[in-house]
Amino acid sequence: MSRMAQVLVLARYEDEVMEPLTRDDETRTWRGCFERIPDWFVGGWYLEFFREGQRRGVLADLEALPWNNPECVQVMLHDEDDDCFGLWMFHDGVLAEVSIPRTQRIQPPPPPWWDDSPRAGYLQRTDGPGAEEAMSRHSPEHEQDPRLCW
Repeated sequence: MSRMAQVLVLARYEDEVMEPLTRDDETRTWRGCFERIPDWFVGGWYLEFFREGQRRGVLADLEALPWNNPECVQVMLHDEDDDCFGLWMFHDGVLAEVSIPRTQRIQPPPPPWWDDSPRAGYLQRTDGPGAEEAMSRHSPEHEQDPRLCW
């Protein structure tokens, strides 16, 4: 399924740690490779996905890297339906989504034709236009771990 998404990784002085993910590797579950953001004083990398199935496993691979300072790693994820980037940071050795004020991850019920593939939902501003309508579509009984999609 066509679905645009972007990943930014910000991690100071972690060039050697990120290096394996800057090369193509057909054994990974996700497709592509991170590119260094040019002319940044500290480390920054980006990756763009064009299909939903191309990105599964990227968070697990980032989490598994031998970070020198995991407390300084920030991963920003943006799916095409998100109002803004979501922020993920290490908590107890695991990348976890950090709450951003005035946002909520909305989990609408899946359409009847949808298979059992995990869905990340989408990150919605709670103070912007259309927020009330989006909040009314939120379905807590359909909440899924967004990590499964990434």
